[in-house]
Amino acid sequence: MASPGGTGQADVERTDDGRYIVVGGRRWRATDPHIPERLRSELVAELMDARRAVKAGGRDADAVVAARGRVQDAKVALGERGDPWWGPPSDAGLRARARAAILALLSKRGTTSSICPSDAARISASPDWRPAMPVVRDVAADLARAGRIVVTQGDRVVRELGDVTGAIRLRLPREGG
Repeated sequence: MASPGGTGQADVERTDDGRYIVVGGRRWRATDPHIPERLRSELVAELMDARRAVKAGGRDADAVVAARGRVQDAKVALGERGDPWWGPPSDAGLRARARAAILALLSKRGTTSSICPSDAARISASPDWRPAMPVVRDVAADLARAGRIVVTQGDRVVRELGDVTGAIRLRLPREGG
């Protein structure tokens, strides 16, 4: 089994409560163990891609800033930054983690794929994620208004989520529309 710390190593030293991994004598917050494995693996892959992008950015300040934003989103989504995953999240903390989960998953999947908002809820509020769905939808609406994502229902783009019921999907904007 891969470690909750996001390192992919099963033999990483942990504190007795499992909340931290210990590397070189230093404690680092472990990944939230409640994130479903499929989503955790995707977030860890995004984190590694983002870290490589930071390194590849070199002297291109804009590229490095964008890549560091991706690292931050992946770390927050994994529960390694932000509100501690082992306690009840604050409203702001839940919103931040849902936002980070949406952006990290979409960054990993690119412009050819989409996510279900429940994926972000499962990441940010597992194991009892269903009550977080209204918050996730609200965060998605904010991201859509800012032009960061596109919300769809079936084949149609949803411009305002307020009165929309039923299944929706989230995706990154595609070039040219």
